Amino acid sequence: MKDEHSPLFRKNWFILDQSVTGLGMNPMQSFAIDDTLCRRISSEPDWGIARTWVHSKTVVLGIQDHRLPHIEDGISFLNRSSYDVIVRNSGGLAVVLDEHVLNISLIFQDNKGLSIDRGYELMVYLTRLLLGKLGSQVVDGEIKESYCPGRYDLSVNGKKFAGISQRRIRGGVAVQIYLAVKDSGADRARLIKYFYDSAIQGAETKFVYPRIVPERMASLNEISTTEFTVQGLVHSLLNTLASRSDHLDTYALSDEDWMLYEDNLAKMVKRNEKFIIS
Repeated sequence: MKDEHSPLFRKNWFILDQSVTGLGMNPMQSFAIDDTLCRRISSEPDWGIARTWVHSKTVVLGIQDHRLPHIEDGISFLNRSSYDVIVRNSGGLAVVLDEHVLNISLIFQDNKGLSIDRGYELMVYLTRLLLGKLGSQVVDGEIKESYCPGRYDLSVNGKKFAGISQRRIRGGVAVQIYLAVKDSGADRARLIKYFYDSAIQGAETKFVYPRIVPERMASLNEISTTEFTVQGLVHSLLNTLASRSDHLDTYALSDEDWMLYEDNLAKMVKRNEKFIIS
């Protein structure tokens, strides 16, 4: 049954599912696509676009991370650990991507009714819906001992499984979440802890980087009796948005979109050229 009173309701919801094809993409392409969709939706107040994406083993650094005193050593450590490295075009700090981390972007027109907090709240609301019974146990609030800590960390029993960020550009808003679905959240946290150890080496820094306690992070399957999968969550997302729209369809990038995408990708590549990334 259609729920027109839901805060997620849009007359038109579009889905761009790259939860499988994204494994063969460079994550820089994902951030370029989100920027492209922000531009596309800037003239469509009744639209929402949901994009799902998964990438192979990559650590995505934030803007502050590239200022680490021994960043080259940190990147070398990640490369030796079989992780690629990129720097994203939005705020926050380092996060881990792999085949069991599902990313969801909700993309809306930027308007006065969609404050920064409102954008985060919509993603929290959606996540609780996707997780079914587990959703009622989800707490939003900073887990300081996690990687990329923030006000809208999502946790169960003090263990963080997701983090949310936002990108606002050219009249559009992309609210992005990563959900650690399977495998060890502590192992992912330990990787970032060792990255910071390698990239700081006891030197003084102007920015305060997190003191990571790996046991404060987990995957959904570690904190739930329900077995979650990336594809199962994507299916739940489709059903959830179908009941909160007059029309649900897949989104196909137009020729104009592809031209804009190429420009956005070139900007991402240029941003990353200054880093020693193999």
